[in-house]
Amino acid sequence: MTYGEVLLWNELKQNKVLGFDFDRQCCIDEFIVDFYCKGLLLAIEVDGLSHHHEDVFIKDTHRQTKLESFGITVIRFTEAEVKYDRKNVLRTIETTVIDLIKPGSGIKLPDGFDKQIILD
Repeated sequence: MTYGEVLLWNELKQNKVLGFDFDRQCCIDEFIVDFYCKGLLLAIEVDGLSHHHEDVFIKDTHRQTKLESFGITVIRFTEAEVKYDRKNVLRTIETTVIDLIKPGSGIKLPDGFDKQIILD
């Protein structure tokens, strides 16, 4: 894991994001995603400098399209964003989670989840 991935994992593990369980380095089809919440069908990727190369960008685009074809939402952050703007990275993740669990989504909410969050 990169330093940025370690930093983000410390924020995701032990159900710290609104009570949802995330796994790290999760296999989905032929891919490994950095972080994945099965209950939300949410993958989170942390992209280092190598992702700026055109061939890697093309592979990432193909990979994301394939994951989305399974109904998975993919959000991406750069290593720098995670290192230097973690507060906004976490805010983006929480906002994405809230968008995914709106009433009628059919997603099972964690025990003790404050439903007021999604009713506002």
